[in-house]
Amino acid sequence: MKNTALTSTHEALGAKLVPYAGFNMPVQYEGVSIEHETVRQGVGVFDVSHMGEFLIEGPHALELIQKVCSNDASKLTIGKAQYSYLPNETGGIVDDLIVYKIEEETYLLVVNAGNIEKDWNWISAKNDVGATMRDLSPEYSLLAIQGPKAVEAMQSLTSHDLSAIKFYNFVVGDFAGIENVIISATGYTGSGGFEIYCKNSEVKQIWDKVFEAGASYGIKPIGLAARDTLRLEMGYCLYGNDIDENTSPIAAGLGWVTKFTKEFTNSEALKSEKEHSPENKLVGFELDERGIPRHGYDIVDGNGNKIGVVTSGTMSPSLNKGIGLGYVPAIFAEAGSKINIQIRKNAVPATVVKTPFYKV
Repeated sequence: MKNTALTSTHEALGAKLVPYAGFNMPVQYEGVSIEHETVRQGVGVFDVSHMGEFLIEGPHALELIQKVCSNDASKLTIGKAQYSYLPNETGGIVDDLIVYKIEEETYLLVVNAGNIEKDWNWISAKNDVGATMRDLSPEYSLLAIQGPKAVEAMQSLTSHDLSAIKFYNFVVGDFAGIENVIISATGYTGSGGFEIYCKNSEVKQIWDKVFEAGASYGIKPIGLAARDTLRLEMGYCLYGNDIDENTSPIAAGLGWVTKFTKEFTNSEALKSEKEHSPENKLVGFELDERGIPRHGYDIVDGNGNKIGVVTSGTMSPSLNKGIGLGYVPAIFAEAGSKINIQIRKNAVPATVVKTPFYKV
């Protein structure tokens, strides 16, 4: 197992550490519900340094990104970020990622921890245009400071006006006494806040100063278990659960980041699929009765026939009810449709709902 630069810090804080994507990661500290509520109501900090960072540079950087990514990166200006995915050749997804435009010919691609090597090899194989690529993943750390109090709690640590950084925008500047830090108004929780990219040698100083600055705001360290419940309440896809090499990005609802204004990997087939509508769709559902849906549970119709599978599920701490995502035939995908989740011997009734589950 690899460690992050903060693993010993998490151990000292009493975190429960588990293997995740090849890393030793804190899954929880006090408990999932407490940590979840801290982020929804206040401010919490995740160490997500296991994520991967690739620097793509040079006069052909944009050309390579346009070829491998679904979204239109030509729309990016310096200081803006964009959600996207890497389509494969067979209708599925290599990974989802965020693209940052750092300078005119410099882009940062942030990818999922479990896919770093796969993504690097995939993009490298497509790089016949001579773009310069560097894998910064082993050198960089990433903190997600999330929650409605994040701006106010962190303002004393930087000369930049944090309230002026709009969603999916970022600045490169001073933070917690360190220069050239990326302060990005992105996150995976739906409660606002920032993601801080810095070098491994700098992250302990930043972590300590973040907790000093946030002390009067009730700041707490947050584990990956609460990160999962928070993202699921927003209906955000998790790679390996809701999307993978075999799932259609169109069926997964990622048509909004699939731009056919350019050619990219498998774009013709995806365009055809979007025009004809996929047979199955990823939907959100809420249980009508008590129960907790889990990844892998069957989704059945009123006669007990299997029609799909739960890709993500949990007991929502904010809503106090079972919620989940899963693929079902298009005829069951409309909001208000009735389905059932097979929880052991019981087919528990559920209703398809529009995501996000948690309305801000």
